[in-house]
Amino acid sequence: MARYTGPRTRIARKFGEPIFGADKHFEKRNTPPGQHGLAAKRKKMREYGIQLKEKQKVKYMYGLLERQFRNTYGKAARMKGQTGVNLVLLLESRLDNIVYRLGIAPTRAAARQLVLHRHIALNGSVCNIPSAQVKPGETVAVRERSKSLEVIQNSVASATKYPWLEFDAKALSGKYLNIPARTDIPENINEQLIVDLYSK
Repeated sequence: MARYTGPRTRIARKFGEPIFGADKHFEKRNTPPGQHGLAAKRKKMREYGIQLKEKQKVKYMYGLLERQFRNTYGKAARMKGQTGVNLVLLLESRLDNIVYRLGIAPTRAAARQLVLHRHIALNGSVCNIPSAQVKPGETVAVRERSKSLEVIQNSVASATKYPWLEFDAKALSGKYLNIPARTDIPENINEQLIVDLYSK
């Protein structure tokens, strides 16, 4: 299986930040992975290494494979405006990410699974494609038969609200109101490094 399913805290420690969300294990031990952690002699990273690390971080964060990420970047490059900002906005408008942002799932990986297992409806129709692009004005909801799932109920109870999304906790239905401003997206991403990497 190509998608990474191993220990997530280890990856978060590699990048030095909790890229998969709140992580109590990361809080306890936020040193780089490996036997010696910070004590290990690490070579100074060159420009290419810094750019590659940023790209890898975003790939892990949104759960994409290399080809998917490259195709998304290509689409962002063809759009009007800044390529880096377009890339982040395309990633944010993926169905699995919208499900996560609405608070229906506790993590993006869980959101992806809910979509794949046909628990989510897009504009009233079941959609099991996590990469489906959600457009402003479209609705994302939990199917009637899935509303009692414990993982959904627990996640909704502790959900964070975002200004570009509207969510009805009783109906378990949300609406993508508008494309968010880059400054509203809370993830720590330096998209210019990714643009520089692909521009070589």
